Amino acid sequence: MLRICRFGLTSFLLCLAAGDVSSAAVATEAAQPNVVIIYTDDQGSLDANCYGSTDLHTPHLDRLAQQGIRFTQMYAPSAICSASRAGLLTGRFPARAGVPGNVSSARGHAGMPSEQRTIAEMLGSAGYATGHVGKWHLGYTPETMPGGQGFDRSFGHMGGCIDNYSHFFYWNGPNRHDLWRDGKEVFRDGEFFLDMMVSEGQQFIEDHQGQPFFLYWAINAPHYPMQGTAKWREHYKDLDAPRRQYAEFVSTVDEAIGHLVDTLDRLQLRERTLIIVQSDHGHSTEERAFWGGGNAGPYRGAKGCLFEGGIRVPSIVSMPGTLAENEVRDQLATGCDWYPTIAQLCGVDLATSAQPSLDGKSLVPVLKQAGAPSPHDHFYWLLGGGKSAQWAVRKGPWKLLGNGRDLSDRRSPERVEKRFLVNLQEDIGETTNLAEKHPGIVAELEAIHQRHSRDLQGS
Repeated sequence: MLRICRFGLTSFLLCLAAGDVSSAAVATEAAQPNVVIIYTDDQGSLDANCYGSTDLHTPHLDRLAQQGIRFTQMYAPSAICSASRAGLLTGRFPARAGVPGNVSSARGHAGMPSEQRTIAEMLGSAGYATGHVGKWHLGYTPETMPGGQGFDRSFGHMGGCIDNYSHFFYWNGPNRHDLWRDGKEVFRDGEFFLDMMVSEGQQFIEDHQGQPFFLYWAINAPHYPMQGTAKWREHYKDLDAPRRQYAEFVSTVDEAIGHLVDTLDRLQLRERTLIIVQSDHGHSTEERAFWGGGNAGPYRGAKGCLFEGGIRVPSIVSMPGTLAENEVRDQLATGCDWYPTIAQLCGVDLATSAQPSLDGKSLVPVLKQAGAPSPHDHFYWLLGGGKSAQWAVRKGPWKLLGNGRDLSDRRSPERVEKRFLVNLQEDIGETTNLAEKHPGIVAELEAIHQRHSRDLQGS
């Protein structure tokens, strides 16, 4: 259950416990909570000790779980990088936000339409300082880069991935340098990007410790290229590849997270700061990722597909003294839900600060009470465009996939039946297609898909 915070949020939380979370209630106290979103990249479903991996060293993620709430059915907005980030930042289905798939990593290419209202714009209108550090991947024009999407300050790369030392786009040629500060290209050749992320995040926090702030710390790892530090290469030297390379980078990420959280502790901001840690989607099985290395546990699939291993992600929320500690929530939740949840916890009136048609729903009741129902009757995913686009509907224990692909092994990706129905309560590994046995359920979930498809075409 929620407890009363000792740092000026008392009136707010009393109202929250009573079910009244209006901005007026929060306005009676000067101290609105800070917000830090740590969005990891390609971190697999079980890739932290607190999620069951026994071969990883992740003490800082585990500490956050002990100091907060860990979700077991948190779903990414999408199974691909740009779309997931659009869903997080807008609280909308990625396709509704204009990003059904990945955005180009080349300069001059637009991305998420600038009229989409982000968490940064929502909190900025409430007096928050807003900062982006790390990966963007939502547009490479001035109006679609962070400065055009509500961020006061920005440092990082605009494309999908970079070499962490040269800061060149890590993909195909031609070679393209990609490191920016506030819309201007900067050069820091030879410096480790994750170290720079820590430094930039710490500086933003220190500069704004006297006012409420929002930091979107979009760490670009353990996404390839997997460049763990020498310390962790030594630690995992006896682990078999490709788990070895992946584990080295996961622990490098964990250590960086620890440095950022320690800064909040040092400045006595920890109990006034809402920290959300979540992966953008499942682990990669691409060649650039050595064909895998992540741990999806019992779940089928990986990054790029809508089986559970592609969209069920680790997720932790922590604010000691305000939110419950060392608790688990099993309710279905999604990355789109953080937008309205943050708004409610920060006392921001969504009626005047958000675009219409939010698909996310506030998780505050779930955070407050372990037995509260999921805010979702169902949820919908659409990945890509055209007739071959992948889609999925989850309602209760039932999940219907359309045009599904299994990317557990990209060396031999498996296309499955056009309609693939599973009961996750009985078959968490999504092994058996029940579509022929339950045509009525297929029809019900198909109708939800058709309704959302028509709706998105008119968005």
